[in-house]
Amino acid sequence: MMEPIVLAYLGIALAVGLSGIGSAFGVTISGNAAVGALKKNPAASGQYIGLSALPATQGLYGFVGYFMLSAYLVPSITWYVAAVCFGTGLALGLVALFSAIRQGQVCANGIVAIGGGHNVFGTTMILAVYAELYPILALLILILVSIGLSPA
Repeated sequence: MMEPIVLAYLGIALAVGLSGIGSAFGVTISGNAAVGALKKNPAASGQYIGLSALPATQGLYGFVGYFMLSAYLVPSITWYVAAVCFGTGLALGLVALFSAIRQGQVCANGIVAIGGGHNVFGTTMILAVYAELYPILALLILILVSIGLSPA
């Protein structure tokens, strides 16, 4: 029979793993566009780097989630606390996964436009930050829920 702490660790692993996978995909998507855009407009390399790095932030949210829930990872953890760790970890991981990928696509489109000579860096940053809002909200929920828990 599974112990509650295993469920809690699984939720945290999903938060860290899925958010990291999403960031890796998002950074790769925008990085690929940056490599292509460098051929056309190498002077804008700083803008390409800034936009390419943006999807990396979702991976950090998984680590913050781990630190917020790590105090509850004790041998005497209850099933209730373990289920909360699992649920909030899964929610954060999935939201960050999809957000980072979609943010990478927004950034890639902006990079292609900048490479084509269009002045869209600021607008692209704003549009890309919209996708960032949702994993921030998921992390905030995890934080608020973890504050309301009491360790086993």
